[in-house]
Amino acid sequence: MRVVRDLEWQGPVPAGEGEYGEFFAAAAEGRLLIQQCPECGHRQHYPRAICTACGAEPEWMEAAGTGTIYTYTVVRQYGVPAFAELPYVLAMIDLPEGVRMFGGLTGIDPESVEIGMPVTAYARTYDDTHAMVFWEPS
Repeated sequence: MRVVRDLEWQGPVPAGEGEYGEFFAAAAEGRLLIQQCPECGHRQHYPRAICTACGAEPEWMEAAGTGTIYTYTVVRQYGVPAFAELPYVLAMIDLPEGVRMFGGLTGIDPESVEIGMPVTAYARTYDDTHAMVFWEPS
């Protein structure tokens, strides 16, 4: 996964701690992580402290960083200044590892987005140790 240095990022940033801490730190290194349970093999995203299938403690695994658009929406208005760059696309991505992940889709005219479109993950760093994951057409 490529990493874009964006230290001028003005949008909201996650706390980067708890179950998500390692996810955001790995993104800054160019790795996309999901969780897999060592007990039952269930894979999940968003990160949680327990496996949603059996309750065991999940482990991290690296995902390929590719996927296809399952569904999406085009956001055309929003009252918060951090989201002033309009319109933008919020997409739900099916990963080949069997999980779905939400993310911003960039690098494409919102009117050109299609369900089933192949996409690739990339990271935008907002400090030296954490990054946000975005998607772009493959």
